[in-house]
Amino acid sequence: MFRIIIVSFFIFIIAVLMSIVGRGGGNFYVPVMVASGLAMHEAATVAQFILFCTAISALLIFQKNKTVDWKLALVLDPPTDIMAFVGGYYAHLFSGDILKFIFAFLLVIAGFFMLYSFKEKKLESQRYFGFWHRKFGDNSYVVNLWFAIPITALTGLVAGMVGISGGSFKIPLMVLACGVPMRIAVGTSSAMIAVTALMGFLGHTAAGDLNLYWAIPLIIIAILGGLIGGKVSLKTKPGNLKRIFAYTTLIAAVFMIINAFLSK
Repeated sequence: MFRIIIVSFFIFIIAVLMSIVGRGGGNFYVPVMVASGLAMHEAATVAQFILFCTAISALLIFQKNKTVDWKLALVLDPPTDIMAFVGGYYAHLFSGDILKFIFAFLLVIAGFFMLYSFKEKKLESQRYFGFWHRKFGDNSYVVNLWFAIPITALTGLVAGMVGISGGSFKIPLMVLACGVPMRIAVGTSSAMIAVTALMGFLGHTAAGDLNLYWAIPLIIIAILGGLIGGKVSLKTKPGNLKRIFAYTTLIAAVFMIINAFLSK
């Protein structure tokens, strides 16, 4: 019980910070639970359940303030969700340590991409098949579906395997490759995180990895953190959101690498 209380404290802090930047936080939830002694596959399962509940709570705040582009989410998310279920179900084909290193490597890439430029990029008005010109509120952007859909599918596969939501990769994709404003990317990411996390959770649960003793108390504290983080996000400048996103991603990668070596 003492371990759960300590982990709950960290989960709450993580839930607040990750909801601020539109990420699930699985890249922190998983190493925290693994460090406390939970097996990698069980930690990934509980993390997916926490991600789903936290994303829903933050989404309520973002939707109320009209920062969720539902059409963009409905186009980009289905490939992610299908592959998240596949990744969760077949995660047992890889050892926990291998998943940790794959996870950390991808996080480093995502973090550096977000530090690459702090200005949202606009794609040129290309009128070719597969380039979706999207207008949302006062914002316009072009989504390269030939690039975005394969990347989101790959993101879903990896996210489902290691117990994360994929927000660490979807937000850089939307901001840097599609020119989506950071605040809209954060809100839209929360919608996609909820479904992706649910599919990954179902895949892991079907494989028998659910630990309710850990899941129930952590979910309750994470939902509270998600509500608080969503409100704080709306008051934070987009540039600061990107910096917080990038630095927390890199910290998570380092944390996971250290944990992988210590577990040997």
